[in-house]
Amino acid sequence: MPKTDPRIDAYIAKSADFAQPILAHLRQVVHAACPDTEETIKWGMPHFMHGGKILAQMAAFKAHCAFGFWQDVAQTGKNREAMGQFGRVASLKDLPAKAELVKLVKKVAAVIDSGEKPARAVKSAPKAPPEVPDDLSAVLKRNAKARKTFEAFSPSHQREYIEWLVEAKRAETREKRLAQAIEWMEEGKSRNWKYQNC
Repeated sequence: MPKTDPRIDAYIAKSADFAQPILAHLRQVVHAACPDTEETIKWGMPHFMHGGKILAQMAAFKAHCAFGFWQDVAQTGKNREAMGQFGRVASLKDLPAKAELVKLVKKVAAVIDSGEKPARAVKSAPKAPPEVPDDLSAVLKRNAKARKTFEAFSPSHQREYIEWLVEAKRAETREKRLAQAIEWMEEGKSRNWKYQNC
């Protein structure tokens, strides 16, 4: 007997008409492939648990659904324009055949059972250090305290200040941001210092 969660029933019932048969189908496939799967809601979406670990998740949006495995061992090869391994699922035709989905669910469950961790995706090359705009560079040359702070920042923290500055649409806004940036750097603060202890 599948271990279902009434919150998933409610989630499916309140989803758009096109999404209900998709979500019901995915739910049925997961339970058929892995009968001991438990259901829960995480991050506001239905999730399927196996052995205390997340097996898969599904979601309904305005014009499509999404389904994916927490550990990307499925490697469907589909273009990922949406959450999950199957892209935007607008109808049952956008999903693999039931037998293929069952096979994938079993494969992911077997990986969870084995305790092995799938290889992580190769990270992209690090970004080049940010190019400091002339106006910021000129002010930093005149302000040793702010310059020392800026130079001690990681490239990502430097980039936060630079992007904030260059995104200003008006000259007045850019000048205000530059003055604020220098003030914060004199105090040793990163661009998003307000959110660091949230």
